[in-house]
Amino acid sequence: MATSRIPVPFSEPPWLMGLPSPYYNDSHRAWQKTCRALVDELLMPEAGDWERGGDVPENLYGKFAAANFLVPNLSAPLPVKWLKKSGIHELPGGLKVEDFDYLHTLIYVDEMARTGSLGPSGAITTGIAFGVPPILKFGSEALQERFLPDLLTGRKRICIAITEPGAGSDVSNIATTAVRSKDGKNFIVNGTKKWITNGLWSDYASMAVRTGGPGPSGLSMLVVPLLNTPGVSMRRIKVGGQTSAGTTFIELDDVQVPVSNLIGTEGQGMKYVMQNFNHERLTICVSVNRISRVALSSAFEYCLKREAFGKTLMEQPVVRHRLAKCGAELEAHWAWIENFVYMMTKLSTSDANAELGGLTALAKAQAGRVVELCANTAVLLYGGNGYTRSGQGELVERILREVPGARIPGGSEDVMLDLAIRQLVKNFQRKNRELDAQLERPGGSSKL
Repeated sequence: MATSRIPVPFSEPPWLMGLPSPYYNDSHRAWQKTCRALVDELLMPEAGDWERGGDVPENLYGKFAAANFLVPNLSAPLPVKWLKKSGIHELPGGLKVEDFDYLHTLIYVDEMARTGSLGPSGAITTGIAFGVPPILKFGSEALQERFLPDLLTGRKRICIAITEPGAGSDVSNIATTAVRSKDGKNFIVNGTKKWITNGLWSDYASMAVRTGGPGPSGLSMLVVPLLNTPGVSMRRIKVGGQTSAGTTFIELDDVQVPVSNLIGTEGQGMKYVMQNFNHERLTICVSVNRISRVALSSAFEYCLKREAFGKTLMEQPVVRHRLAKCGAELEAHWAWIENFVYMMTKLSTSDANAELGGLTALAKAQAGRVVELCANTAVLLYGGNGYTRSGQGELVERILREVPGARIPGGSEDVMLDLAIRQLVKNFQRKNRELDAQLERPGGSSKL
């Protein structure tokens, strides 16, 4: 990680390198300083040790909750009513919850990934970031009243449980069943969930289940109790990267879930899952771009001082060429992310889902390509040091192991590329039909 008093090239986004930006106001700049100070206090000193050991301290989540530093994981605008009912009126630094926008989200996610690993930050963020929104967006008032106060304050934890051994990006193939009991009071849930981040520590899961027949129309979402629940067994899955994030295999054997735990309308689960993915994919873009930045700037700094053949690596044209290619991809991707997030601050939720869903998938796919290029290049430039799990190259070696975790979760890369084009075609065709209808209407306007 860069240690120079002057920021090493590529070590920070341009707006934090002192360059002008049209996106950020005084509130965003103050929030960035607040986030950096808290991440420096709560994560940075020991994050490498935690990732190396494969776990985070039990009290880490509580420390974030005590600082009201869990709430920024939620997509903007924040659930102001529920936050204030839970006693949360401000975020750290005095930022009022009603003033929080998606650029504040971007800043938070970017700062949390500065450790150069998605493990320690993921141990804190993944569950609440993706498990709470389905309840917020689609749950009934009664369901929200039962769960949100404890989840928003960190007294309880939740995860998102979609993926199964036989259903990853193919969500419509989910096999976990939820069948109504004879008395109609409960769903009886049976099945397995795999690669569930934070599952080990979660009191609940926002879970995709099959309440009907085959295909997407048979899917629903339930709030399923996990910890200390009869019929639920969980074990850690050892993975190559993000080792401290609590990746979990969940088995469900006749688990009784009250019918009142249904999120939204039965049979609408596919819609809920797909809309939830947009926030997940955008935050993946931000965090993956930052760990790419950590890898590239670390290699940049190393090349300034490492000597070979009588000169520093930076004096070798081939080295500069490799760094340049990475820098171009990194900064182009970041500029795209900033533009995305700015659009999120201007569009309604429904318009953002319709217009940006496909492009978000494309940006997520590109994030995986960027981190693969930057991490591979960094390891190569570190030479033998980049192939070891200790010493000077430990950081970039670890980031290289994060690459599959960037390219697969949230929708694997090939699926994202295909989804992006299908949704762009769908939007194009819909707008053409709307235009044709306007032009054919007697006395109608040609405006959309």
